Amino acid sequence: APTRDVLLVSAIITVSLSVTVVLCGLCHWCQRKLGKRYKNSLETVGTPDSGRGRSEKKAIKLPAGGKAVNTAPVPGQTPHDESDRRTEPRSSVSDLVNSLTSEMLMLSPGSEEDEAHEGCSRENLGRIQFSVGYNFQESTLTVKIMKAQELPAKDFSGTSDPFVKIYLLPDKKHKLETKVKRKNLNPHWNETFLFEGFPYEKVVQRVLYLQVLDYDRFSRNDPIGEVSIPLNKVDLTQMQTFWKDLKPCSDGSGSRGELLLSLCYNPSANSIIVNIIKARNLKAMDIGGTSDPYVKVWLMYKDKRVEKKKTVTMKRNLNPIFNESFAFDIPTEKLRETTIIITVMDKDKLSRNDVIGKIYLSWKSGPGEVKHWKDMIARPRQPVAQWHQLKA
Repeated sequence: APTRDVLLVSAIITVSLSVTVVLCGLCHWCQRKLGKRYKNSLETVGTPDSGRGRSEKKAIKLPAGGKAVNTAPVPGQTPHDESDRRTEPRSSVSDLVNSLTSEMLMLSPGSEEDEAHEGCSRENLGRIQFSVGYNFQESTLTVKIMKAQELPAKDFSGTSDPFVKIYLLPDKKHKLETKVKRKNLNPHWNETFLFEGFPYEKVVQRVLYLQVLDYDRFSRNDPIGEVSIPLNKVDLTQMQTFWKDLKPCSDGSGSRGELLLSLCYNPSANSIIVNIIKARNLKAMDIGGTSDPYVKVWLMYKDKRVEKKKTVTMKRNLNPIFNESFAFDIPTEKLRETTIIITVMDKDKLSRNDVIGKIYLSWKSGPGEVKHWKDMIARPRQPVAQWHQLKA
């Protein structure tokens, strides 16, 4: 009798657990709770102080005998920082597929002629608004950095952390900088800089040079674009306001070469094939005026490295032909948060390998990269080739 009772209780417990598991699989309450908890954990992640101590600027003694001073922003003016946009995890893969399909229907894939000229076309780097004027009584040049618009995304998250460096060329030793605006492609600075004790005859010999960069805490800051304006062509008797389109930086970041690659997306196999075809006009990194290039391909998911692959090294070649393909498994529900980083490297035997240039491919990269990514989605199971300009 006791054995029969034990068996009966065990059977009841087993049936109860089975029913609980079935009901839990049919219920979406846990998924909603986990989704909210995941979203809240993302929102609580802290970011470094955007000021970085940039507001505490010291006076700089210029060779002309003047000094540069950064004044505080206009009181009462609130910064227009954009909040970091994050996508809440979806509980259904079909929802994501539907959203991808709707975006693909709205997409008009570029022609083959557009793809052939993509590497030669000028990328939109945004524009910047600033004003400049001269006070003859106080011998002071005033430069005010106001705002920028439509800056390209430089970070994995699809945004940038822009700030501005200010020079009076040909002097590049002394510079002033604005504050960093976190996660903002349309930043407002409204910061004023004074170059005091600067004679007018010296001012008209200078060129105002503004360089917009993306701040990176753990590596080199990425140049976004630049503007230069000779002061002898500006009426400095009163403050003049300008809107100027940003141009590629002339510090060598725009002459790193180009890379031709193709992307092929297979939705049924949940995979992307990256084919590294060839490069041209690569920057010479060695003393002999050449390079030993190879290509690294990183698969990133939510800013985390997942998988790395690389090509063979091509010895002493600035126009190498690789023709190597790499397959990456990428589930459909992870496609939006996926970034493929292409890095062209110069191989060195006796020292650290040098980076020639990079390409970031995702939904949220630069215009050329986004176009390639969307063309890949719009043409499943078809290799889509495109030239890309290598960036610093």
